Amino acid sequence: MSEPSQPIRLLIADDHPVYRDGLASLLDPLDGIEVVARAADGAEAVAMVAEHRPDVVVMDVQMPVMNGIDATRAVVAAHPGTGVLVLTMGEDDGTVLSALRAGARGYLRKGAEQDEIVRAIATVHSGGVVFGASLAARIAEVLAPTDRPERPFPELTERETEVLDLIAAGRSNGQIAQQLFLSPKTIRNNITSILAKLQATDRAEVIIRARDAGLGRDD
Repeated sequence: MSEPSQPIRLLIADDHPVYRDGLASLLDPLDGIEVVARAADGAEAVAMVAEHRPDVVVMDVQMPVMNGIDATRAVVAAHPGTGVLVLTMGEDDGTVLSALRAGARGYLRKGAEQDEIVRAIATVHSGGVVFGASLAARIAEVLAPTDRPERPFPELTERETEVLDLIAAGRSNGQIAQQLFLSPKTIRNNITSILAKLQATDRAEVIIRARDAGLGRDD
C-alpha cells in the first residue's frame, strides 16, 4: 500500500499543556502527520475543527467547558468526515460506551506507546475502528449478549451480514472490500443498506448493536 500523498491533519485536544504539547512535539515531526491545531478544552476543540478541518482529532475526555464526549458528539455531527480518537487516562466501561455512542472511532489509554497511537490515528483516518489491546477484551465483555439469537438481524441479506460482521471486527471499508473481493462502491452500498435496515444513525451504533448480537468476535 502506498503512502498517502498528503499528511494526516491532526488536532490535539487536552487540557493539560504538558501532555498536549508533548504529544504534538512527538507526532508533528513524523512523516505522514501534521499537527494543525491544539485545543485546551472541548468547546475550543469544536471551534478549531470548524476552522482547521483536521482529518483526525485526538480527544481527551475530562476537559473543562465541554467534556470530550460532548465535544466528540458535536464534531461528528458537524463534520462526519473527521475521525475522533479518544485518548484518556480512564478506561471504565461507561466511558468506553459513551465514546462509541458519541461517534468516536478509536479509544486508547494515555499510556499507549507512540507506535500504537500512530497506528490508531492512521486506522481512524482510513475509516477503521481501533481500540487499545488492553481495552479490546473489556469492550467485548461489556457488549457481550445475554441471549444471543440464532440468526442476528434476519432483515439483512447474507452478504450484508458478512459485511456487518467485518465492520464489527473493526475493518475499514477498504479492508472489507479487499477481504470479500468486492469493489469499495459495493461495500459502501452494502453499508448504506445496513444502516437503513437497522435504522442506525451511524457506524458506531451499528458496531455496538452488531457486537451485542455476537458479530465481530472471530479475531
